Amino acid sequence: MPLVQYGEWKPDTSDYESTTSHNILNVLPRGDGYGPFPDFTVYSAALPAACRGGFYALKSDGSIATFAGTADRLYLMDNTTFAWADVSKGGNTYSALSATSQWRFAQFNNLVFATQANDVLQVFDLTSSTEFDDAAGSPPQAAYIDVVGRFLVLSGLLSNVYRIQWSGLNDVNSSNSWTPGVNSSDYQDLPDGGIVRGVAGGEYGTIFQDQAIRRMTFAPGSAVIFQIERIAQDMGCYAPYSIIRAADKIFFYSAKGFYKIEPGSLPVQIGRERVDRTFFEDLDKSSLQLFMGASDPRGTRVYWAYKSVNSEAGLYDTIIGYDSALDRFFQVMMSGEYLLGISQTGLTLESLDAISASLDALTSSLDSYATSVTPEISQFGPDHRLGFFRGANLEATVEGGEQGTDAQRIFIRGFRPITDAPTLYGSVSSRDTQQATPTPGTEVLINPRTGRCDLRRETRYARFKSRVPAGTKWSFIAGYEPDVITAGTL
Repeated sequence: MPLVQYGEWKPDTSDYESTTSHNILNVLPRGDGYGPFPDFTVYSAALPAACRGGFYALKSDGSIATFAGTADRLYLMDNTTFAWADVSKGGNTYSALSATSQWRFAQFNNLVFATQANDVLQVFDLTSSTEFDDAAGSPPQAAYIDVVGRFLVLSGLLSNVYRIQWSGLNDVNSSNSWTPGVNSSDYQDLPDGGIVRGVAGGEYGTIFQDQAIRRMTFAPGSAVIFQIERIAQDMGCYAPYSIIRAADKIFFYSAKGFYKIEPGSLPVQIGRERVDRTFFEDLDKSSLQLFMGASDPRGTRVYWAYKSVNSEAGLYDTIIGYDSALDRFFQVMMSGEYLLGISQTGLTLESLDAISASLDALTSSLDSYATSVTPEISQFGPDHRLGFFRGANLEATVEGGEQGTDAQRIFIRGFRPITDAPTLYGSVSSRDTQQATPTPGTEVLINPRTGRCDLRRETRYARFKSRVPAGTKWSFIAGYEPDVITAGTL
């Protein structure tokens, strides 16, 4: 029988006689189909309260400093015990974050900055600080922060939501760092396009507003400091924490769907007629602070976590991913508080007891530890603990597009999944008309001798589904070979 491939996840479109699917869950796209997605494993001790922001900084000796924020405090993780030390200014609480906001961080040389609109910009010197302090130079209170070239840029200003403001050139924490007209420090009010929702940094900046996107380019010797030009009109950023800077690309979500921006290019839709409609219907629009994006620096994937309309308050429950190399979306069911790309600190023999009572109880393999490693996708889970996606494989579901032979009925005798999964359950959903709701079929265990899922079903339209149980070791599933004969036209 011919191979029917498990195709691209495109829930926005009809899957009848197509190469796409509506039901792909807890798997990663591959060039030959799909592979497993690992479960979440904890790494750190718990924060005292829900995580409302996270960040890692690379110190000059190559070690890692990991920061996190709660609603009113800032914390630094101990690299030996993996516990969190309160490094809030003076050990006091900050003005509480707004319900729809998160802490944002940026590193400039040896300085780590933390910002939220309800309090003064905070700074931590990696070479000498034991706690955060107010940044010098009276910077404006701001919701968002990023580094553009050799400038620190603040946006979402409490005093003026239509303004961006930048520090002096290579001068981010002195008495004159934020004085307009001194050492190229200045600000720009944007006359139209709505509220500024953030700036994606890099060698040039990309400014996101409600209804416009602009590019800011440093112009040395110019009186305006930055040349600011509009690159998109009547389109902006719908959710400020959906902005992802991944290497030289930028990804974000607008009211029109998911987009990407290549270097020097205009925004390009990536979710239209694929996932945009399905996602927007499922998104809890009242909890956009939980709609947040992060890049996996180890690969070509970006991730957006979000709270669906029926999920628990205060947590996201779904992650939608996009592989830019394969140009394919995927979906993972996962709960958490904050999604980020972060680097793991090193592990010494002296710190083993701080993580676990015994080697057998470690949630991550010792092979995962090093003095410092390449950043990877991670999250703070529902119990306020930081961790990585390194566990046993999640339960995976892969269902093909609907198959039929026009008006003719078919008799299904089973199918052979093309996979190396040793344990798999197969089933077939069916319906007799396109107007009817599909009826799920009974699952059957794959026959280890023949590699088939043997079952009997007569219908007009069918979808073939494979489910790999959680914890199963496997690497690929490409599709299935159906065993089907015609059964008449009634």
